[in-house]
Amino acid sequence: MKLVIQIPCYNEEETLPVTINALPKHIDGIDEIEILIINDGSTDNTVEVAKNLGIKNIIEMPHNCGLAKAFSAGLQESLNIGADIIVNTDADNQYNSNDIEKLLKPIISKEADIVIGARPVEKIKHFSTTKKILQKLGSKVMRIISSTNVKDAPSGFRAFSRNAALQINIFDNYTYTLETIIQARAKGLTVQSVPIEVNEDLRKSRLVKNNFDYIKRSIFTIIRMFLIYRPFRFFSIIACAFIIFGILIGSRFLYYYMTSGGNGHVQSLILSAILMITGVQIMVIAIVSELFSINRKLLEDIQKRLKLQELKK
Repeated sequence: MKLVIQIPCYNEEETLPVTINALPKHIDGIDEIEILIINDGSTDNTVEVAKNLGIKNIIEMPHNCGLAKAFSAGLQESLNIGADIIVNTDADNQYNSNDIEKLLKPIISKEADIVIGARPVEKIKHFSTTKKILQKLGSKVMRIISSTNVKDAPSGFRAFSRNAALQINIFDNYTYTLETIIQARAKGLTVQSVPIEVNEDLRKSRLVKNNFDYIKRSIFTIIRMFLIYRPFRFFSIIACAFIIFGILIGSRFLYYYMTSGGNGHVQSLILSAILMITGVQIMVIAIVSELFSINRKLLEDIQKRLKLQELKK
């Protein structure tokens, strides 16, 4: 069984040697370990450092495309070089590499398709109190939305089986962490969490500019994934809200109509009609969106088959 450890990099000449040297050289159940560097438009000596460390597998992105694109390119290249399991980790040595074995066990034993490392958020010293609260709250929201038991949704320390990597499609340009969880559940893949440890902070995060920006981008990603993978539920919830409010306001009109001889409150009847008609129209959109979703699933199945054929060549 072959393991590929992929590391997206952007100007990591100082931290990359620490990360590479900490990676395990042998793991029980794994016959071969290869390291893949995804150079996301670095302007420093990241590539030269990687080559001096003996890394042979290096992807050169055309420019700084962002973490999501680098991650996606890494998955595809990992499959191309024969990966049975893919582990993604950060180049800043944030995650304890000794815990890679923990990520692999559920996949090797066929218990999971994707395994995500759950950091001890409360114990991370360089996380502010606000960030810790947001991390916990965000993960809780993701557990509800995705119907998974993911303890640390933003964690980038995760392992993918070959089957999972073949099915993941990243649409976001910002990050892949939330998107892959929602996708996995929608595609029937099993997701597990395992507790991991983290190392001392070597540099500040480049992904999160500030908490407000992170929340805004995360909310946008969640809504977009819901529109793509659960459109009927998304639109039907909105449609039901309009219809229910329409019925309530209509009931108000009927009450006054029955008790005051039908005088006045015609505005309630008009508003009720508008809300209910709008609700019905949104429900039609929900049905049409579900048909598009079914078509997307068929196309993704074809895509998976084509990837398998290409990998066999």
